[in-house]
Amino acid sequence: MSPLIELKNLTFNAHNKTILDIPEFQIHAGEFLGIMGPNGAGKSTLLKVLAFLDQQTSGNILYQGDAIPKGYVPLELRRKFSIALQQSLLLDGTVFHNISIGLKLRKIPKSIIKEKVEQWMDLFGVSHLAKKNALYLSGGEAQRVNLARAMIVEPEILFLDEPFSALDFPTKIRVMEDFKGIIESASTTAVFVSHDLMEINYLTNRLAIIVNGEVKQVGQTQGVLEHPNSSTASFLNEWKKFYPIAR
Repeated sequence: MSPLIELKNLTFNAHNKTILDIPEFQIHAGEFLGIMGPNGAGKSTLLKVLAFLDQQTSGNILYQGDAIPKGYVPLELRRKFSIALQQSLLLDGTVFHNISIGLKLRKIPKSIIKEKVEQWMDLFGVSHLAKKNALYLSGGEAQRVNLARAMIVEPEILFLDEPFSALDFPTKIRVMEDFKGIIESASTTAVFVSHDLMEINYLTNRLAIIVNGEVKQVGQTQGVLEHPNSSTASFLNEWKKFYPIAR
């Protein structure tokens, strides 16, 4: 089976510096792929390139085996993707309104929007907040709404850039537990950037380690964590001192 997304000989340059240099990289349908690495390694840049938010300098991005022309991403392909960032970036308006935005932009009938918003609010445990202004939510509430907004459009691929990092530990655990169940039930392909081994260990089934803009190791999450190669051992072993769960 061909990968869902594939990078070939991809580079990304900025400010006369090479940020990414990736000869080959693949994302497979149905996997929860983690991307981890030191600060400044290029994790978020890779995520943005994969989600077509940033344009590569050279190389090809293939979707289901077909190369996507550089600088032109068809709307129907963009609508297969959704993204949730560390900052929820909710709009001034009710929780219901924020979650419904993606469906409204797709001109879905109001009756279906109401049904789907109620369904996803229930799944993420925010039904009681439907009429509350999203700007006055707690951190955990806001991130649940953010994730519901990303998932309601039923994306083929969900891109996540450290969406749990700003949450306190008990809130993070509750949100991650609920989110993991939802993502598994929906069979959504997910790509997840994180600096936190606990999050990576709990959520992902495949892991890529990026260092200095290069993918140094990729494989099943437990295999990478338990058997880092010579290029990733220093980084991973340092993190394991603080996260015994990943040993």
